[in-house]
Amino acid sequence: MGKIGTAIKEKLTTRFNPSQLEVRDESHKHAGHAGSAAHAAEHGSGESHFHVIIRAEAFEGMSRLAKHRAVMETLAEEMKVIHAFSLDAAEK
Repeated sequence: MGKIGTAIKEKLTTRFNPSQLEVRDESHKHAGHAGSAAHAAEHGSGESHFHVIIRAEAFEGMSRLAKHRAVMETLAEEMKVIHAFSLDAAEK
């Protein structure tokens, strides 16, 4: 995993102490799309598409929207350079 994926994993682990965390770099699925090479050149990384699965007690009682907002807030810096991000967040 590259530097963006590693940063995502570290920040989510620190903030939410998850019981399950999977950070999948799915950028390779989009390598042939327009803009892929430009993204890599501009950001110094081919990491542009991520899917995250996270389970954490910290999400208990939160609505789906609140969970997503909490994750997006945590990853604000990474979101500036990520083209696509999908999230599966739940309690425990």
